[in-house]
Amino acid sequence: MAAIERIEVRIVTASDSPSGVRGWVYVNVAGREFALDSSRDEWEPGTDVTYVLGDGANIYEPERNDPRDPQLDTDDLDRYPAYLRYAPPSDKPDETWRLERVIVTVTPGGARYDNPRLAGAPAIWLGRNSGQVVNLRRV
Repeated sequence: MAAIERIEVRIVTASDSPSGVRGWVYVNVAGREFALDSSRDEWEPGTDVTYVLGDGANIYEPERNDPRDPQLDTDDLDRYPAYLRYAPPSDKPDETWRLERVIVTVTPGGARYDNPRLAGAPAIWLGRNSGQVVNLRRV
């Protein structure tokens, strides 16, 4: 049992993802969902971005997306599902995003979450007509 101080979320967008993707991306860890957004063009084809929540945060509104407020605990890591969710900006079916990889690391302890099916496999489409959630498992 330890207080979670930092969550790192590495997201790789496939090189064949559409340009100009808009929408919101969220990660759920230890029973709480966090918004991932920064000053970069995160969802452009071929981007590889690591978001930091908590200690050393590099996202917009870090105080609202902090695992220390309220304090999350490593005891909760296996009690709740871990996932990544894409929320398109509208109901248009062509507003999709192609995710190549997502890896989540929790500090302290170094717990790591991944979807091994994405490793070396074709990327997955996320959107209104293709599903919006990728579940992650502890590896």
